[in-house]
Amino acid sequence: MRQSVLLLAMAIVPTMAASAASPDGAAVYDKWCAPCHAPGISHPGTQALKAKYPGEWQGVLRDWKELTPDYVRLTVRQGISVMPHFRKTEISDAELDALARYIARKP
Repeated sequence: MRQSVLLLAMAIVPTMAASAASPDGAAVYDKWCAPCHAPGISHPGTQALKAKYPGEWQGVLRDWKELTPDYVRLTVRQGISVMPHFRKTEISDAELDALARYIARKP
């Protein structure tokens, strides 16, 4: 019985460690950013960006090419305008790094 529990734990831990070590930036975006920054009039972040930058950029955050990973990290942690900040208990540092690379399109 004890060996079965130990073997089960050994099988689960590497899987959990692997997924925790390499978060998917697109999945983080879909969970935390898309509710406000996806296309369409029902997304307040998209509408706010369109109003702030009329004619300059698309309002859809995923389409922006000018953002740097450092700017994404700062904005997510500090918030900006009506966008709230996100704590490490919401978006971990590893998830934020993956998100920043994803949005900035940096490997």
